[in-house]
Amino acid sequence: MKVYLDHASTTPVDKNVMEKMLPYFSGIFGNASNLYSFGREAKKAVDISRQEVAKTLNCKDSEIYFTSGGTESDNFAIFGYCRQNKHKGNRIITTKIEHHGVLKVFKALEKEGFDVVYLDVNQDGILELETFKKVINDKTIFVSVMFANNEIGTIQPIKKIGELCKEKNIVFHTDAVQAIGAQKIDVKELNIDLLSLSAHKFYGPKGVGALYIKSGIKMERLIVGGAQERNMRGGTTNTPLIVGLGEAIRAARESIEKNNSHNIALRDRLIKRVLTEIPYSKLNGHSKMRLSNNANFSFEFIEGESILMMLDINGIAVATGSACSSGSLEPSHVLLACGVPIEVAHGSIRLTIGKSNTIEEIDFTVDTLKTVIEKLRKMSPLFKPQRGENIHV
Repeated sequence: MKVYLDHASTTPVDKNVMEKMLPYFSGIFGNASNLYSFGREAKKAVDISRQEVAKTLNCKDSEIYFTSGGTESDNFAIFGYCRQNKHKGNRIITTKIEHHGVLKVFKALEKEGFDVVYLDVNQDGILELETFKKVINDKTIFVSVMFANNEIGTIQPIKKIGELCKEKNIVFHTDAVQAIGAQKIDVKELNIDLLSLSAHKFYGPKGVGALYIKSGIKMERLIVGGAQERNMRGGTTNTPLIVGLGEAIRAARESIEKNNSHNIALRDRLIKRVLTEIPYSKLNGHSKMRLSNNANFSFEFIEGESILMMLDINGIAVATGSACSSGSLEPSHVLLACGVPIEVAHGSIRLTIGKSNTIEEIDFTVDTLKTVIEKLRKMSPLFKPQRGENIHV
């Protein structure tokens, strides 16, 4: 049996999405920027996708800008706003558990003279409002807090953060890359000014995403070139992938309740079995305020990379953290920010469920995981239950 449980990293392109895209690779190949019929036909398809994204977020079509994915959208939002509006103030705020596509941008702006605040979160990975309120001053112009964490699945109190930002006249950006398809998002209701998303997280193609920019917000261009995306993002319009994004986000919006119900049933079964059947295991992130498909565990006395490789040998794909940093030997910055000891953080894996997973696959995974962990602990010098020498970390 082969089991894929890394849907937070990427999802397979849905069959219907693929069928929608195919004609725009060759049959309807015109450049969407051209005025003649070939171009107009391509532009019409792009416009429809823009409408689907806008409908999903409850915003205007003109507030959606297509990008190459979540990282570009994050860069565009943060660099674009902060550099354009630095005359208003220099304090910008984020959390310590953001994706590297956000954190590294803040680090770069810090070198440019911005006063950057990296906020702590509680042990569940949630930003507490009192912590947030304490660092706001009259020079604060920008806040970026992710909607839901890509590693531990924790969902932030976005509405309350948005309300506070609006009250203080601070622009609020959220990285919603993991949330689209799992959370209903109304940017007006939540007082979100900028929002990043990426198609391959909700069964669309890789290499395409979007940024919502609320009307009236002035931004500096990130990619300079032609006048595409209403003169905000140079580069030839990627019609096939944008068509795929539009179809994928439409399907995600319409099937959100069905998919969440499916994912929650499997997620809760997975969590219950792991915590009750595997000793010295811990669920990371909030037990309730978490994405419907996310389960992140720490297992004491062993390394997450070893678990991953042994599961892979058995045909099961999981992750040790964010796909963008999986090549690193460093423990998860998210888990460390939540107060997980470095030794325990090293023994963590993330399992994220998709719409095609089954109960049989979940049970097979847990059964295999139990065997794998037992074997690894027998090899671990830190785990010696026969002599009563367990070293708790």
